[in-house]
Amino acid sequence: MGDGGIHLLCLTASSGVPLYCRSRGTSRQLPFSVIGSLNGVHMFGSNQDVLLAGTNTENANVVWRVFSDSVTLIVLSLYESATDVYLNKLLENVFSAMVLLVGLEDLVNIKNVERLKRDLRACYKLIDSFLEMPERTGDLTQCVDCVLVQDGSVLQDCLDTFTQAAQSNFGCIMMSGKVVVATEKWWRLAPQDVMMLAWLVASLIPCTSRDYPVYLPQGSPTVPHRLLTFLLVPGVEVCILCGPVPSLQEVERELVERFWKPLAEPLKACLRMQVRSFPASVPLDRGIIGLLLINREQSKCLYTVQANPSEDAARQAHYEEFQAGFTHHAVQCYTVSEDHKCYGLQTGQHQLFILFRSEVPTFALRNIATKTLLVFTKEWAF
Repeated sequence: MGDGGIHLLCLTASSGVPLYCRSRGTSRQLPFSVIGSLNGVHMFGSNQDVLLAGTNTENANVVWRVFSDSVTLIVLSLYESATDVYLNKLLENVFSAMVLLVGLEDLVNIKNVERLKRDLRACYKLIDSFLEMPERTGDLTQCVDCVLVQDGSVLQDCLDTFTQAAQSNFGCIMMSGKVVVATEKWWRLAPQDVMMLAWLVASLIPCTSRDYPVYLPQGSPTVPHRLLTFLLVPGVEVCILCGPVPSLQEVERELVERFWKPLAEPLKACLRMQVRSFPASVPLDRGIIGLLLINREQSKCLYTVQANPSEDAARQAHYEEFQAGFTHHAVQCYTVSEDHKCYGLQTGQHQLFILFRSEVPTFALRNIATKTLLVFTKEWAF
């Protein structure tokens, strides 16, 4: 099966009929005999009232999940770094992608397998994006990736009035699968729904406008909505979630240019945040390589591994033992390795994880992390 790669199998739970197979990191598809064996051992266990959740071999990791008693998803990973937690989260995201584009009803009550196979082709690009390694973390955190921009308040005001003019309360500006600003009710959607919509838009081929039927895996898995998207400048889109009205042509003809043409420069400025996720004016310690900031209340996150892109990542050997387990619930922790250091802290609303250069003194990690959290939560209200 090759030296590396990940294989995803989808089958009907009752009869084991393959619906699709997707792979990453390898040009070879799994032989049908392997697919049959993986599904057969799971079905045998199920018939004996034994739940087979996963197994490991010397060079592979396999996880099985059955969703809604109708669909079996199997993932086989040949990557050593793929943990059971990651693979289970992957299967959850894959099923949510299927619900998002096909709807729960057709997945629970499978009446025509061949038709379902055809319908599921619409999910391939989104599913494949979860198999890749993008510059986003929402698939693991179940939070939507965001960027901070200098003109956020200007864009927010325009988005609110534009969304209302389009007869909706749910709208956002998105760049490469990351949300720039969003309406208040967009943030009130279930976190998984917001994350899935962002990944869907990022997975689609760029175009000037779209009228895309979607189901919300948590909020509306059986009743479809319309996702309207409009390209404002290359790489930046405005998205609206709405019902039967208005028409795509009506919004594009009467609203898009009127609302967004005056803001062409602030929209173009968003693209400068693509790598760092926040403006260069945000004061960060030069010892920070990358960070992940999670707003648990709004289920959004800020992520970068190029916090100081102009700096050289000089390395020096340094190591300290880290205690693996605790008898208490930690709110701050750190670890030190030969080429980097990590620090994590959490408050009632936020979690912050920082990757430091090795030369940053260990005693300074807490102070830098605390100041960094204050910069984003107080000065930028993330």
